[in-house]
Amino acid sequence: MYWTEDADNTEVYQVPEDVLDIVFKIDCKQLPNDHAWPLSQTLQAALPWLSDAPGAGIHLIHGAGSQNGWMRPEGPDDLIHLSKRARMTLRMPAERVDDALSLQGRVLEFDAYRIGLGKASVKPLSTYEVQFSRNVVCDSDMEEERFLEMAVEEIRKLEIKPRKLMSGMVQELRSPAGPVFTRSLMIADLEPQEAVVLQENGLGPDRLLGCGLFVPHKGIKSAKES
Repeated sequence: MYWTEDADNTEVYQVPEDVLDIVFKIDCKQLPNDHAWPLSQTLQAALPWLSDAPGAGIHLIHGAGSQNGWMRPEGPDDLIHLSKRARMTLRMPAERVDDALSLQGRVLEFDAYRIGLGKASVKPLSTYEVQFSRNVVCDSDMEEERFLEMAVEEIRKLEIKPRKLMSGMVQELRSPAGPVFTRSLMIADLEPQEAVVLQENGLGPDRLLGCGLFVPHKGIKSAKES
């Protein structure tokens, strides 16, 4: 854990719209837990310009969390079951939003899985002070302390002052080039502008595999107290 003083979040900040999130309703009952590579390849086939779009990223699709005695599947081939509330989100530069909206009404298919894409909404990035990434790329043998040091170095390059960071689950994503090793990362006590800059830039490579993308999250203060 990395922890320093609180930020001053009292100033009013107007969120720029250079990078936006496109949130699609989906019709899909289940997906493999590790669907990063096939989803990325399918979307890049549907949007051939995607890999060249600055700031573009593909959020992985997630089902319900572990609760009431039910545990989220953890194996790469285990199936996650999706409710009607599940969504697919693309992070997109503003100039490509209209192009990405052309996916509405289409069906993505890979292996034995189908994702029907419904109506999409376009949302600005969040100014919430706590941001979370499920997957930030790291070396396979990187210890938690070194991972946090690396994260602090990269955050400072974005002119963000690191105050509170907490790493978590280690996960391995499959790709034809070999496994992609990642750790989850929570960054707290961000000023509104810092939160937006972090989401616009992300941390590390493989944004089209869902890596280094941040979303608002609650819980780091309670984690510190525990």
